[in-house]
Amino acid sequence: MKKRNKLFALVFILVLLLSACGSKPAGEGQEPSSTQEETAGGTTGEETPARDDAGQRGADGGLDVEALREQMGFYVDGGVLYDANGNAFVMRGVNHAHTWFTDKLFVALDAIEDTGSNCVRIVLSNGEQWNENTADTVSGIIKECKDRNLIAILEVHDATGYNEKESLLAAAQYFVDMKDVLIGEEAYVIINIANEWMGNSTTQTWKEAYMEAIPMLREAGLAHTILVDSAGWGQYGKCIAEGGREVFEADPLANVMFAVHMYGTAGGSPEKIETNLKYATDNGFCVCVGEFGYTHTDGDVDEAFLMQYCVENQIGYIAWSWKGNSGGVEYLDLALEWDGSELSADWGEIVINGANGIRETARICSVFEE
Repeated sequence: MKKRNKLFALVFILVLLLSACGSKPAGEGQEPSSTQEETAGGTTGEETPARDDAGQRGADGGLDVEALREQMGFYVDGGVLYDANGNAFVMRGVNHAHTWFTDKLFVALDAIEDTGSNCVRIVLSNGEQWNENTADTVSGIIKECKDRNLIAILEVHDATGYNEKESLLAAAQYFVDMKDVLIGEEAYVIINIANEWMGNSTTQTWKEAYMEAIPMLREAGLAHTILVDSAGWGQYGKCIAEGGREVFEADPLANVMFAVHMYGTAGGSPEKIETNLKYATDNGFCVCVGEFGYTHTDGDVDEAFLMQYCVENQIGYIAWSWKGNSGGVEYLDLALEWDGSELSADWGEIVINGANGIRETARICSVFEE
């Protein structure tokens, strides 16, 4: 989703501090929470002891790829995402803006579970722009998602729209720092390194930066499926065709999938939707629609065709967003109340209860059926 430049971000933060109100980047419009971050899942806030990752090292001290492969839960093969039981998993869920609404986690997850969603994409912060979400909180979020049969897709939002490689690497480092609460959760967590990193609709820098970021996670002992957003605020799906092969091959586990976000630019017509997804599928890559709306500042979205196409082609979709949008884009709220007691007529009802919607097409991940 669209993001203001760095100077605007600094001005926004100053205004927020002075007035205790404000709006999130244009296009998402979430309001940062003024409360301290809650400790999700009843964790204590104590530091988690460091893990011994010697099992990921070979005799020569290099990365033990085979040991990491044994650690995998979710994995991709032949353009399909499989769960830890070897069953195909198709994402059907919503985005939840946790980092700005830390006190709404439980009520939101309860409501999202009630929609029949099988996953939830969680907005996190690495401290570059907003308050950092701690390891204890991430651990609690994962627990709460598991308790509700929801696969957690974790993303760092601070790098949204930035073009500098350092922003992406900082997001990757955040997950490295979180490794103690992520290792062991490979069957329940997908790592979406950075939301919409790279505002420019170009491939070379996007490709080279992810080729550096992905090995950082593997070297830290993280064997999760990695989800990579397209360039161009997530809407430049062509970068997958142009550079996806090198990004995919930068992972020694070959466990990378891609996301295209669909607003007016990428999702404004059936032709655009199909083209942007085929940039991945025609090249043998696994892809999902990591965010989409029904309209936006860059134009209308053909959400009915998008959902139908995804259902017909077994492609995952995750709608933006449960609640909390502001700054003129409140229309992107799926729910009018955090508890889901009332859905927005033009958006929430369509995604949750409409034809090809979540309630009709979502299937709970088989890891929760054991």
